[in-house]
Amino acid sequence: MSDGVRLADLVANLALFRGAILCALAAGLVLGFLGVYVVLRRMVFASAAISQGAALGVALSFLLEVVFSFGTHTARHVEGAPADHTFAEIAFDPVLWAVLCALATTLLLLADPQRLRLTRESVLGLAFLLTGSGALIVGSKITQEAHDINSILFGTAVVVRDVDLWLMLLAAAVILAVQLVSLRATVFASLDPTGARVAGLPVARLDVVLFLSLGVSVAIATRALGALPVFGFSVLPAMTALALFDRPGVVFATAACLGGGAGVAGYALAFVLELPVGATQTATMVALLLLALGYRAVWVR
Repeated sequence: MSDGVRLADLVANLALFRGAILCALAAGLVLGFLGVYVVLRRMVFASAAISQGAALGVALSFLLEVVFSFGTHTARHVEGAPADHTFAEIAFDPVLWAVLCALATTLLLLADPQRLRLTRESVLGLAFLLTGSGALIVGSKITQEAHDINSILFGTAVVVRDVDLWLMLLAAAVILAVQLVSLRATVFASLDPTGARVAGLPVARLDVVLFLSLGVSVAIATRALGALPVFGFSVLPAMTALALFDRPGVVFATAACLGGGAGVAGYALAFVLELPVGATQTATMVALLLLALGYRAVWVR
């Protein structure tokens, strides 16, 4: 089948794939925006650790459902209580566990490393290794859900559940609104925290809001799209925008647009070329970064 025919198939069946495309667009927009802070503050592994924490949460939800499935199954049939079914669905919901584990990872990153006699980089490395190894260990215990675990870690989302789409759209809208309102203060606190404190800005609270925004958006996006593309969204568009522009407002807008555009374009390329979605979206962002770096190397003096 030719590429043109595959692209026509994508357009013809857009209603089926629209959820995944919109989810990638929303994730790319919000994570591209937040990624500027991640890159400027040299916390690249923060988003990787949080996305791995979200993946660990999803894996734990599968494991707990397997462990307690016999008891809940028996209770439903013996007692005949539909409320048990609803409680089980909520208690083992992957999005809930992804958000909880992502926020737990975020709290670890918010800890003062000096009190622990550690550096910020060592805390990031600890969080990344702890969550990454945990996700793989838990995933190895769930043979029935191996495909789902692989999808979470590397991103193979061809279609996205409606609940994941709406959560991603809601999270992106709220987080972008909050960040736009506090943009100047957060940029000042990120680039010059000492000066921001002297100016009377609540630096600690701004950091908490920023990290919580990153944790929630990464958790929801990881459940829907996978950890690999989410890590790419939160780093690569920001690096590309910073290579091209200097003005903060332009950098944030460009990073958000590049993230959203790469999410949509990467999905289309994956469909046409029959490639894994998450890997193709990540490769698309890498290609844009290489083009920007090439332009800067040749034309910018």
